[in-house]
Amino acid sequence: MNDALVAALVEVERHVGRLGWDQPARLFALVRTADLLAAEPSLAAHLSGATPDGFSSIEQEDFRPGTDLAEALARITWPPTVAGCVLALERAFLPADAEEQLPTDPDEAARVVAAHPRRLDLRVVVGVTRDSDRYGVARVRGEDGDLLSGADLVPALASALAHTLE
Repeated sequence: MNDALVAALVEVERHVGRLGWDQPARLFALVRTADLLAAEPSLAAHLSGATPDGFSSIEQEDFRPGTDLAEALARITWPPTVAGCVLALERAFLPADAEEQLPTDPDEAARVVAAHPRRLDLRVVVGVTRDSDRYGVARVRGEDGDLLSGADLVPALASALAHTLE
């Protein structure tokens, strides 16, 4: 586990969380803080509390994934100065025993999940680095406690993000 990546994900989750729920997917580039300070010395005061060997996140404000997130991510490429990337998004999940009863039609399944009484709304923040590190954190809506976390929290999303760095 890369501590710098985990710290960046927690900071992105806090940043996104300050604006509340029901937000669109948000994409961030990760750059090494030391590299950012070398390239932009004017940011030193703003980044005074940052760890130089950590990451700084830069939101990609023009990111608009539309209805197909996978397709939107497939079109992204990063310059070599970007050491990693992070995606924050909200999704509704059902317990595994409830998922077995979902219709096969994706639109109908989405309607069933949205109306299901056991639905959990999660804010998922997944990040990857060029060094092949992957990690994710998640917050359950209505729960102010600890974040869920793990290297394999959302493996398909981590793989899609990793492809943007190739």
